[in-house]
Amino acid sequence: MPRPSPNRSPSDTHRVDNQPEPLGHYNAYLSDPALIDAVQREGASGHSARLETYGDIAGERFESLGELANEHLPTLKTHDRYGHRIDQVEFHPAYHELMKLGLNHGLASLTWNGQPGDRVARSVLMYLHNQFEAGTMCPITMTHAALPALREQPELAAEWAPRILAGAYDPRFVPAEEKHGVTLGMAMTEKQGGSDVRANTTRARPLDGPGGGQAYELVGHKWFCSAPMSDAFLSLAQTDEGLSCFLVPRFRPDGSVNPIRIQRLKHKLGNRSNASSEIEYPGTWARCVGEPGRGVPTIIRMVAETRLDCAIGSAALMRQAVAQAIDHCRQRSAFGARLSEQPLMKNVLADLAIESEAAMRLALHLAGRFERSDSDEASERIARIATPIAKYWICKRAVHVINEAQECMGGAGYVEEFILPRLYREAPVNAIWEGSGNVQCLDVLRAVQRDPACLDALLAWLQPHASALSGLERCLDDSRRALLDGDAPGLARRAVEGLALAMQAVLLEGSESPASEAFAQSRLDSSHGMMLGTLPRQADLTALIERAAPRP
Repeated sequence: MPRPSPNRSPSDTHRVDNQPEPLGHYNAYLSDPALIDAVQREGASGHSARLETYGDIAGERFESLGELANEHLPTLKTHDRYGHRIDQVEFHPAYHELMKLGLNHGLASLTWNGQPGDRVARSVLMYLHNQFEAGTMCPITMTHAALPALREQPELAAEWAPRILAGAYDPRFVPAEEKHGVTLGMAMTEKQGGSDVRANTTRARPLDGPGGGQAYELVGHKWFCSAPMSDAFLSLAQTDEGLSCFLVPRFRPDGSVNPIRIQRLKHKLGNRSNASSEIEYPGTWARCVGEPGRGVPTIIRMVAETRLDCAIGSAALMRQAVAQAIDHCRQRSAFGARLSEQPLMKNVLADLAIESEAAMRLALHLAGRFERSDSDEASERIARIATPIAKYWICKRAVHVINEAQECMGGAGYVEEFILPRLYREAPVNAIWEGSGNVQCLDVLRAVQRDPACLDALLAWLQPHASALSGLERCLDDSRRALLDGDAPGLARRAVEGLALAMQAVLLEGSESPASEAFAQSRLDSSHGMMLGTLPRQADLTALIERAAPRP
């Protein structure tokens, strides 16, 4: 009769085996050959040491910090013990540690150094961070994105840019000029308007005469103000000239607290470590950014940046979900073989790997287009139309990919001790934030109508690849016809989907990835099913899985 193992008592009813070991500490950059290849192709290989360092930090520390930051939610303190209004939000130390690591490593500042590869490298840093904790990315994203809008008002940029570019996290509730670094938020959405910000009713009254850079007083409400402990917010309000953009700091110039009344924190599906709130402006001091009446063109510079980050963030969530699923299935056995060796599971895992790599390549290529847009007119036009395309498609796909990865892990993928449920809750916000799917598709349509050269530039990039990619010609023709159709608004989703797939296929075709041929065969041809795991039989499933597997 065999003896019980040392860690079991004689009364134990069973032995626990066939349970995968946790993925554990791994370098999230070095273990991702597809990412390394994309970094090189987009001209950021000079930042490899920085990316390797952050990949190691992320793979070692971020999952546990993220778990704590999402378990211990932010709390709102509207008043102090004596009844004074304070409107402050308190966070768990893990949140502050994540913010410190992100800002200190350049996630809000690196882009603006202006050196080749800076923007792409910063996007990769975000991709690494967001795989493990997405809530802190919201304030970091908005801080990064605020600078282009602030530059519409040079004196404001001169005051706030050094604080953003300091690359330091300082959570103290003190005036911005006393801090080592700042964070910025955004407050645009109102109850009655949602995405239609021109329906906003918040009013702005000039205090010293109207004009850009001038002081105003705001009265109104905001249905969504994300990261309410930021040092300042970009906000929209109505003036006599029309909808205008304002910088609303937490403190007035005399050092007193600016009245920004936090009504409550939102109880959200995901993104829980980040505080999202409803606020009121009861006579709040602000300064106009840009020309009064041109609030949307001013703040759209910030929105373009945050939309890019939505695409990068969703690609990151996919990557982590796929890494977890592959690692689980390579260790767990069922029906006489490793799950990763079972033919149908193999197909699913390979298909997940393709989807993840395609999303990452499109997001980082778009970052490269942003970087090149100042000196390349074609890149500027492609970035204009490709940003809403990528935001729409990648953010939509993330929900499906993460849910499929959960199924690969079975019940473990549905249990809160694992990271998959948190990833799944995080995924929908990127599709909603900065304009939902319909808004993105209509934005593509507007870009085509206002500047047809945007579509021409995109097609001029993609069309030469038609001879090498079966199905690309048909895909481009269908999308072009839909965008130019008399019923284009009703067909916009189909057109945008086709252009997204075409861009991903072209980006993969130019690489040495085993995903290249399989993507074109399964996404551009008609042979792919509606679900993941329906790759054609000639696809090299093993190579696809091995390429995407994390390496502790």
